[in-house]
Amino acid sequence: MNRTIAIILTVVTTLCCACPGFGLCIFGGLVAAGQPVSTTVNGVSSLQVLPVGYGIAFLCLALILIAIPIATGFFTFRFSSKTTAPAAVSPSEPLPPPS
Repeated sequence: MNRTIAIILTVVTTLCCACPGFGLCIFGGLVAAGQPVSTTVNGVSSLQVLPVGYGIAFLCLALILIAIPIATGFFTFRFSSKTTAPAAVSPSEPLPPPS
């Protein structure tokens, strides 16, 4: 794979997965800690405490979302093509015998 494509894939997955993952990690940590969440519906505000299981599920989902760009970067840069063009053969060198 081309190195430029690997960089683009890593940046795109970071923006699409890791950034929302960090936000979800913060929200999941607050929910898991038992912090109340304020909701407003039709002008009426109320505080609710979401179950701790929701917070733990959000944290697990956040870790998966954060791991996706790390894995993408690892695999795309690891398997990127490292081959170079073959060296030109000098016309003064003899050709190898045919096999």
